[in-house]
Amino acid sequence: MKYNPLLLILSCTFFFACTDTKKSAETKAVLTADTLTTELVKLSPEQLKNANLQLGTTQQTIVHKTLKVNGHIDVPPSNIVSISIPMGGYVKNTSLIPGLFVKKGAVLVTMEDPAYIQLQQDYLTAKSKLEYVEADFVRQKGLNETKATSDKVYQMAKTDFESQKYLVKSLSEKLKLIGLIPGNLNESTISRTVNFTAPINGYVTKVNVNIGKYVNPTDVLFEIVDPSDLHLRLTVLENDAANLKIGNTVSFFSNNNPNQKFLAHVAVITPNIGEESTTEVHCHLVNEKINLYPGTFVNAEVELNNAKVNAIPEDAVVKWQNKDFVFVKMGEAQFKMISVITGVSSNGLIEVKTDLNNQQVVVKNAYTLLMKLKNNGEE
Repeated sequence: MKYNPLLLILSCTFFFACTDTKKSAETKAVLTADTLTTELVKLSPEQLKNANLQLGTTQQTIVHKTLKVNGHIDVPPSNIVSISIPMGGYVKNTSLIPGLFVKKGAVLVTMEDPAYIQLQQDYLTAKSKLEYVEADFVRQKGLNETKATSDKVYQMAKTDFESQKYLVKSLSEKLKLIGLIPGNLNESTISRTVNFTAPINGYVTKVNVNIGKYVNPTDVLFEIVDPSDLHLRLTVLENDAANLKIGNTVSFFSNNNPNQKFLAHVAVITPNIGEESTTEVHCHLVNEKINLYPGTFVNAEVELNNAKVNAIPEDAVVKWQNKDFVFVKMGEAQFKMISVITGVSSNGLIEVKTDLNNQQVVVKNAYTLLMKLKNNGEE
């Protein structure tokens, strides 16, 4: 909104020269260093005619808007693994430290506990007994077919066989939980120690144990993060979330290096508003090979194409003491200057974030009223 100061002074001089000089008919304003303590200005009929004011209201318009938000670099849940030991035990050996890169299958920790020995013994015993009850079941089945044995004996043999199969299967799954292969287990391979390996490639971010420590099944020993699939997680206010769309372009940077900007696109908008009147927005990076770690705080700008905003003509907004104001009609030839928060400009219109409640606003020659208000305050 540009205007020629000389023309404005000349027009205002002419405007006030033509008016009635009775000050009792006007509400005076007092100038201070910060603002005008009275924002109401009243015009005489002749002043109103010469001012050539035009009135209007806010209108919804579509603009290209940039939304500034904050967020963090994040990874999906599938790329974060917390390592726990299903049966607990004592830490016999580990060499992990935070920041160390490990490959999938690498040994993270060696554990030992008498429960491991007992589990292996129980499995081999159950497996051996399974061979016996299976052979007895086959024998009883043949005898029952020739009526050489009763149905009751046959049913008992069948039940024993099926129950033993269930026991062997359950013990087999328990062995798998602690990383042992049932098929490789025999009397010569029973061990009091068990190695636990990395399920993914990634960096060790947490180490919560040391050698000799006993851990429970619920304890987290390590945390591994795979940064190969980084994404951006933004926190957006409720009122701004309505303008977001899948595919919006996002430009972001960290506080450590604000000159290096990265690009992303809005991928998921959480359809839920939290207690702080915000929602989370997940964005996919254009280039995932960025030198930022998960958890890094970032500043972001989201390009909102075709965003609907409330706007008024740019000429309706006047600036005073680095603040934006508009004049709203209060009565016949009376106008009040109120502070407003503005946004983006487009095609001669400017976004107004302040709710004006459909009040009539001076949209042309608003600066004439500002000069009138200032002149009253100086007298």
